[in-house]
Amino acid sequence: MYNRILIANRGEIALRIIRACKDLGIGTVAIFSEADRGSAYLELADEAYCVGGVRSSDSYLKIDQIISAAEVGKVDAVHPGYGFLAENAYFNEVCRDCNIDFIGPTPQAMQKLGDKNEARAMAKAADVPVVPGSDGLIENEDEAARVAKTIGFPVLIKATAGGGGKGMRIAENEQVLKTAFNQATTEAKAAFGNPGVYLEKFVERPRHVEVQVLADLHGNVVHLWERDCTTQRRHQKLIEESPAPNLPTSVRTAICDAAVRLVRTAEYTNAGTVEFIVDRNNNFFFIEVNARIQVEHPVSEMVTGIDLIQQQIMVAAGQKLPFKQKDIPCKGVAIECRINAEDPEKNFMPSPGKITDIYIPGGLGVRFDTHAHTGYVVPPYYDSMIGKLIVHRPTRDQAIATMVRSLRELRIGGIKSSTDFHVKVLQHPEFVDHTIDTKWVERTF
Repeated sequence: MYNRILIANRGEIALRIIRACKDLGIGTVAIFSEADRGSAYLELADEAYCVGGVRSSDSYLKIDQIISAAEVGKVDAVHPGYGFLAENAYFNEVCRDCNIDFIGPTPQAMQKLGDKNEARAMAKAADVPVVPGSDGLIENEDEAARVAKTIGFPVLIKATAGGGGKGMRIAENEQVLKTAFNQATTEAKAAFGNPGVYLEKFVERPRHVEVQVLADLHGNVVHLWERDCTTQRRHQKLIEESPAPNLPTSVRTAICDAAVRLVRTAEYTNAGTVEFIVDRNNNFFFIEVNARIQVEHPVSEMVTGIDLIQQQIMVAAGQKLPFKQKDIPCKGVAIECRINAEDPEKNFMPSPGKITDIYIPGGLGVRFDTHAHTGYVVPPYYDSMIGKLIVHRPTRDQAIATMVRSLRELRIGGIKSSTDFHVKVLQHPEFVDHTIDTKWVERTF
């Protein structure tokens, strides 16, 4: 087991990893930018080093500075969390070249699955359903038009190196396709340094269902059931829950089995998430693999009782998974709301600033993962998420009721937050019945 781990991240996820390490008796080294200097959670790490200026490009993305901190801190491994360098195969490789374990998949697996076109081909090889589309990257407008006519409009243009909706366009006819193709390639080049795009048939009004997987270095692969992430806005998830409501048992079994097959085929290790879309007839199609821990991992932890961060660490250290698939339960229902420093009344405009007071809800089955506290200043330089409110109850109706109560209990003074908006969503009849799709929030609110 490791003696010391550096957490190459900030905020809520950095604190989450520090706590997991302490539970395992592992020392921790934190890093911070000038904007995060003085953050209270840093005091819980054994050491903390400043790695640069306020902008992420000057700090949390500075590989040389992070490696220097790791060497000064004499760590055995680096945990990247999510975001920043978590899916950066080069950073992964640099860590290993410096004799520092990277807590995640190998650089090779990360690179393969990080390329959506290659991941799609791997899914086909694993007999995992994919959305009808191009066999490879589309080189120009004319080729895009030929493929679109074959699979039928509307089509979705997707960046092969994409994420978060960047480099993605919908085209309903050939005329729109040409403009959309150029927009997608330009945006992909600017965002990811890779203009490559491919085409898929556009699935109208889908649900977003993903499967949490764990794989050790000894060939053992398991899933921790599925999460429904359909409640999202502009491809950014807002509410996640497990298990996925209204998903037939046969489909649930098939989608989880498909995720495990893909992970085995990719020779993937550590924690990861296989993402799917599900159409109105409950047909499911692979879309991508997230080669890291995800923001919404707590809902899987709550229904299974398994600490995913601890499992990541133990797997990276060479230990076997301590359970088989048959040993992993799915008890009750867990729901997570992302609490963002945003003003929903002003088109979700970021709301940085000083938190004048904060009251955290409690009660049976209530968990709040946050690094925020009274006096904390939310910086304007990073993602606006300041916490995650998670509830776990025996039934979905009970989970919704407890979440609504907890959101009303949660008070964050001095800034705007998304708490009231979540209450509106949770109480909407279509959310309660779960007759929603990935564009439902934008249409309804």
